[in-house]
Amino acid sequence: MIGILGGMGTQAGLDFCNKLAILNRGKIDQEYPLFILYNKSNIPGRPESIGVQTKNLLNKSSNNSSKKKYNNVLKSLLHGCKLLEENKCKFIVIPCNTAHYWLEDLQKKINIPIINMPKEVFKFTKKNCKKNSKVGLLATEGTLKTGVYDKIFNKNYNLLQPSQKLQKKSVNKAIKLVKMGKIKAAAKVIKPAINELIKMKCKKIILGCTELPIAIFAFKSFNNVKTSKIFLDPNLILANSAMAKHKS
Repeated sequence: MIGILGGMGTQAGLDFCNKLAILNRGKIDQEYPLFILYNKSNIPGRPESIGVQTKNLLNKSSNNSSKKKYNNVLKSLLHGCKLLEENKCKFIVIPCNTAHYWLEDLQKKINIPIINMPKEVFKFTKKNCKKNSKVGLLATEGTLKTGVYDKIFNKNYNLLQPSQKLQKKSVNKAIKLVKMGKIKAAAKVIKPAINELIKMKCKKIILGCTELPIAIFAFKSFNNVKTSKIFLDPNLILANSAMAKHKS
């Protein structure tokens, strides 16, 4: 059984479940994958709990406030993972990119595997994009600050992100709008950031916040999501990886 720790945000967790079901559609109920979704929406905000320092520095720092925020998120994530573990899940997926900043510490306290979403995106990219290509990254400021994707991609790809101005006015705003349920507005707001990355000659664009595929693909068919030549959807990639592990 697949354990899904959702709620970061709720729409993103449901989007993952929907993609998992569509990718593995059965003819009858019993042919669909078994999974538990824990929509743990009360986890403290991830970007707000990171600050300007890296985790390693936080561990050595006297900045008790930053360390407390980090540990509060870790404790809440751990509670969610423990519930899934106790309910006999084989492994866990977390459809939130920023939450993977806590993955190393979280995995130490859990006895079942947690699939690393950014690593799965990297594996997929290696199969579909030439080495040293320009790859765009649209993500929360927390994901960008912590280098969740950079440390995996930088040896093989030139990872680019929008200007700080567009990060705030386009990316951050689009993410917020999806969380508010204003999908049509989010789809419009994210376009300038996408266009900037395309002008930078990015061969692929990682939708590195799980709210963003909702904004970009909301009014398109699922086939558009699967066959997109430029967008890399971590939720879709994670759903495929989860099902492969589920069957193994």
